[in-house]
Amino acid sequence: MPVLIASSAARTCLGDEQETFAALLAGTSGVGQLRYYPQGRLTVNRGYQIKDSGEEQPLRAGAWLAHCVARAVAGAGLRPGQRVVALIGTGLRELRAVELWAADGWPLRAEDLHFGGAVRGAFPPVSAAITIANACSAGGHALALGQDLLELGDADAVIVAAADAMTESMLAIIGRFDEEPAERVRPFDAFRRGVLLGEGAAAVVLVRDDASPARPSARPLARLVSTGLSCDARHETAPDAIGIRRAMTSAFDRGQAAPSDIGLVFAHGTGTALNDVTEAAVLAEVFAGSSPGPLVTAVKGAVGHTSGTAALTSLALALISLRTGLVPPVVGLREPLPEGRDLRLVTGDPQPLPGGLVQVNAFGFGGVNAVSLVEAP
Repeated sequence: MPVLIASSAARTCLGDEQETFAALLAGTSGVGQLRYYPQGRLTVNRGYQIKDSGEEQPLRAGAWLAHCVARAVAGAGLRPGQRVVALIGTGLRELRAVELWAADGWPLRAEDLHFGGAVRGAFPPVSAAITIANACSAGGHALALGQDLLELGDADAVIVAAADAMTESMLAIIGRFDEEPAERVRPFDAFRRGVLLGEGAAAVVLVRDDASPARPSARPLARLVSTGLSCDARHETAPDAIGIRRAMTSAFDRGQAAPSDIGLVFAHGTGTALNDVTEAAVLAEVFAGSSPGPLVTAVKGAVGHTSGTAALTSLALALISLRTGLVPPVVGLREPLPEGRDLRLVTGDPQPLPGGLVQVNAFGFGGVNAVSLVEAP
C-alpha cells in the first residue's frame, strides 16, 4: 500500500535540501580539504565535510539528525496523541565519538551511539526510536520498514531519518584502495578515481495515504509507492548485479509498476571502479525495452558518499525534482563510462523532469540493496 511523504528535511556539506539542490543545478561540488583528522596518518585529505564552526565537537551526526527531525516534524504538523515511531538509518552511527573517547577521553555514553536521545530531544512524544546500521542502504531499508509499520497499523506516522559523520577509521580504509586517493567523486565517468566520504543527515515523515492532514492546507510532498530490498551476501564489498537487479524488480512488483513507468533514476553512483560499472550495466539491462528510458542522475559528485544517509539524501533531492520539474546534472561527470553510454545520464545543464515514477537506488557492503519508487502526490 503506498504511503504519503508528508515532509522532508536534509543537511549536506552544501547546506539544507534547498541549498543543496540549487548547488546541484549549478554543477557545484562541495569537496574540500578535511578538518579535524591527523593528516600525517591518513592519505585521504579531501572530502565533503559539513563545515561546523569552531573545534570539533562529539556527536556531530546526532546534532544534524536532531535538526532535520525537528524540521521534518514541524513540516508534517503531527497531531497530539498520534503514535509516532522513528527509524534511523546509518552506516557508522556515532563511531567518530568513540574515536574521540578512545584518543582524548571525550565523555560518551553507550546510548549516544544509537541516536535515540537525539530524536527524542527533537520530538519527545516519539514512542520508539530504532537505529538500523545497515551499511550504505540503511536509509532505504528504514523507508521500507516505515511503510510496513503504517500498512500493518502499528503507527500513525513514522519518522524515517538517517545521519552519518566521517570517521578516521573509514578515511583510513578508503586510503588503502589507492596510493593517490581521488580528488573528487565523478559518478559514471570513464576516468573516475574512486569515492570520497560525505557527511549529512535527512528525515522524512511518512503517513498513511488515507490519513487526514494535520492542517487543512497541508499538502504531501510525494507518495512512496514501494521499496524493493535484497541481500545477496555474495562478497564483503563488491556489488552483485543479480542482487541489485532483484531489488529493482522487487520494487516494481511491490509497486505494480513496470520499467517503462520510470521517468527518472537517482542512481547510487559512488564513482568507484566496480559499483558504477555494475549499476550502469543493470540499469541498461532493466530499461533496455523502455525506449527512450529514464533520465539518470546521481548526487555524490556534489555531496560525497554519505554512507547510510545516502538513500534519504537522494530522496530529499528527488522530492524537490518532483516539485520543481527539474533534474540536476551528475556533478563531475564529463565522459560516461562505456557501460553507461546507452543511459540517459544528465550532464551539463539541468533537464526537465519526465513524467512517471522516480526511482532511488542505494546499495551497501555485503549486498544489502534498497530501491525505492516515489511519485507526485
